[in-house]
Amino acid sequence: MTVAKTLKTLMLSSIATVALSASAMAADMTLKLGHPANEDNIWHKASVKFAEELATLTDGRIEVEVYPNETLGKEMDVINGMQLGTADMTITGESLQNWAPMAALLAVPYAYTSLEDMDAAAGGELGDRIEAQIIEKVGIRPIAYFARGPRELTSNRPITSPDELNGLKMRVPNVPLFLNVWKALGANPTPMAFSEVFTSLQNGTIEAQENPLALIKSANFNEVQKYINKTDHVRSWIYLTISEMAWDQMSEEDQANVMEAAKRTQDYERELFLADEEQLVTQLQDLGVEFVDVDNEAFAAAAKDAVLSSVSEDIRPDVETLFDK
Repeated sequence: MTVAKTLKTLMLSSIATVALSASAMAADMTLKLGHPANEDNIWHKASVKFAEELATLTDGRIEVEVYPNETLGKEMDVINGMQLGTADMTITGESLQNWAPMAALLAVPYAYTSLEDMDAAAGGELGDRIEAQIIEKVGIRPIAYFARGPRELTSNRPITSPDELNGLKMRVPNVPLFLNVWKALGANPTPMAFSEVFTSLQNGTIEAQENPLALIKSANFNEVQKYINKTDHVRSWIYLTISEMAWDQMSEEDQANVMEAAKRTQDYERELFLADEEQLVTQLQDLGVEFVDVDNEAFAAAAKDAVLSSVSEDIRPDVETLFDK
């Protein structure tokens, strides 16, 4: 390389460094967004999208730093940080019921019969009340919501109705609501760490498990389970949130910019989510798994009393309304 070319390269490099520094200095506010997903997950892609949209809308005055893989802390740690001012944003959901009881409505078995039904709740009057309670009780503000893949039952025999569960030995998360519901449906549920599920299915300690398609595939359950019974027993959503401390520091104009960036992000994430769910079905079928249609109404009817008796009194009237619909 000639001296002239070397000098030119150094000069351009310096200009780029100055430009980057100027961009960083231009930010009047930096928001730290921590979440548990890895870089390939659509939640991370949505977080990056939000950062890009907000930077564009505010001409770089508000910068969002995204921290995947719990690098800013575990879910509860980040929420506590948002309350204390050491973190600004996260993606969280029914865990917020530790403070706001209505957050449990994000993931109630058989409360939502379809994605459209769930959207009507999350984006309607019920969602408004849930969000208001989260703001009041937790001190963080939901600004967008993301759909989560419905939980499905996997097994080595097709199951189309509750009558066919017949004491099926299955793993469930250690959540009393889930345990009570599967018992009411006729299964024999047992809590178990997720890391133990594959081996337990392999050696016959359990015969079935339930999870969204993404986890079914990533855990390779297709190697030890032949059927995915489309129970859709839990449809849920999760929120992109910002701390009230950060929100209150913003002008009304920038608050509006945040909400617009959040709206664009929600639309973007939904496109990724739908494409991902469709792709997962194809991939699992290609791996030899058979999808089984079930009598969802029969499952919901059999689960209703167990759901109502297991939820807190704070949300029972809302759950009753959801079931009556």
